[in-house]
Amino acid sequence: MNDAFTHRVLSYRGMDEFLGAAVPFLSGGVAEGDHVVAVAKLANRTLLQEALGDAAEKVEFVDAVEWYDHPARRLADCLTDAERAQREGRRLRVLGDPGEWARRDPAEVVEWQRIEALSNVALRGTGAFVLCPYARSLPSGVVAAGRRTHPETVTGAANPSYVDPWEFSRRCDSGPLPEPPEDAEVMPVETPDLYWLRMYVGYHAKAWGMPEDDVQRLLVAVTEVMTNAVRHGKPPYELRMWVDGGDVVTEVADGGRWADGASFGLLPPRPAGRFGLWAVRLLCSALQIRTGDDGSIVRLRLRLPAVPAVPVNTG
Repeated sequence: MNDAFTHRVLSYRGMDEFLGAAVPFLSGGVAEGDHVVAVAKLANRTLLQEALGDAAEKVEFVDAVEWYDHPARRLADCLTDAERAQREGRRLRVLGDPGEWARRDPAEVVEWQRIEALSNVALRGTGAFVLCPYARSLPSGVVAAGRRTHPETVTGAANPSYVDPWEFSRRCDSGPLPEPPEDAEVMPVETPDLYWLRMYVGYHAKAWGMPEDDVQRLLVAVTEVMTNAVRHGKPPYELRMWVDGGDVVTEVADGGRWADGASFGLLPPRPAGRFGLWAVRLLCSALQIRTGDDGSIVRLRLRLPAVPAVPVNTG
């Protein structure tokens, strides 16, 4: 079996073009005995099942909302599935649906685009085969990024717009982060003993309505980030917290430039080793890092539980 990772992009205008590429891709995987996964919203799923006929029974259909729940976790799951299929002597074959994440919060869109790029590194050597169909009705920036993150076009030809994954990832971090609000909670950190930092974070997170399990995840994540700040940065160290929309935002800042190479925990460790910032990415809803000569900032976001709407009594 070919161990090369194949990552192709389809730019399509309508359902005829979509089905014309997706159906042969999926049916070909069934014929070859692949583990075939189709990520699709309900309408597309119905069309694909009808077009595939009996072959649809051997395709695992996954709801797009469920699939695109968390960028880092999805990459980790894909790597696990691809390696499992490889051990079984077959390949993982996935039809994606970027339209599900393409209209979300801009920061989340950037992370999904980064995953598209870095999957070319993470899944290298697994033999997996992924086709990502981008409707041309999606935002133009999303379609353009899709062309830059896939080495091949739908036909298998080399994609002239493809950008090196690490270069693409660096571009994702090129813009400044919004300034913290004036009422953000601020705690200077002057000692390597992080007990009081954890107490401080836990107190505010609970006060803002964060469930206990999420509080514990946040404490683990913040401890790891502050440890990295001490290891890679330099004083002064400072922690800031605030609520932004439905997220608790926790920021660690220091006065140095981190020297952690290009990855900053962007990929699952292979072979299994120290998880570090990768574990932080798995624990949080989002992780943003900016580092330069003026210092470094690491911003963690964890979603608060949705507050049920209160019925309005109009009687």
